[in-house]
Amino acid sequence: MIYTLDDFVREYSKICGMGWIRTHRSGPTGIGKTLEDLLGIVENNIDGPDFGDYELKSCRLDSNSMLTIFTKTPQPQGAANTLRMTFGYSSDAYDNDEKVLHSTLSADRFVSIADTGRSLKVVCGPEKISIIAEDGIEYAYWTRDQLKKAFEKKYKNKFVYAKAQSRGSGASEEFRFVEAYEVSGFNYEAFVDLLEQGKIYIDLRIGQYHGGAKNGQTHDHGTGFRIKENDQPLLFKVNKKIV
Repeated sequence: MIYTLDDFVREYSKICGMGWIRTHRSGPTGIGKTLEDLLGIVENNIDGPDFGDYELKSCRLDSNSMLTIFTKTPQPQGAANTLRMTFGYSSDAYDNDEKVLHSTLSADRFVSIADTGRSLKVVCGPEKISIIAEDGIEYAYWTRDQLKKAFEKKYKNKFVYAKAQSRGSGASEEFRFVEAYEVSGFNYEAFVDLLEQGKIYIDLRIGQYHGGAKNGQTHDHGTGFRIKENDQPLLFKVNKKIV
């Protein structure tokens, strides 16, 4: 069992010397389950530290899997409805002609919106992140302070990120743990840099309610900021290699 960061460094260094290790569980969560077992950490679904003040995360070095950093409805009030009505399109998923807007936006290029003839792009500034159209008009935004609060609400603990090479798949997958980083604190400048590099995407998933008191009204299913899991440690102000 480990209790401190020094304990982790000592035990994880031993694990790195073990070479290839067969997964303890098949599927995406196998790497985390395997590392927790090797460190003597009891698996739980509680949002809190796994040892000391630290929450343990693990990822495959060659993974292209995307994860959601956090979700946050854009400003100003009613922006989701404006985006849906201005850029939305009819979807075969619904039995009516109401508009939906499902699109993955980037800061490194304009993204065409279905067959509407319109396009959207993310624009980064020192105090806010905006969504603009090809006509240059801003339709939605998030302030620096809003993004910081959303990030810190989800990532309120200190983290240790363990990275491993992987080979094979399913129940035969194997991991070779090679390095680990201590991370903490939201780095807005790094967040903007990753957006501008096209490493962070914004997923718009705006539809409508069906039935009930809100029938037909705009429903933001969770406008998400997404990144490759291997790049996630780059978001933090403190990002120190410890193994």
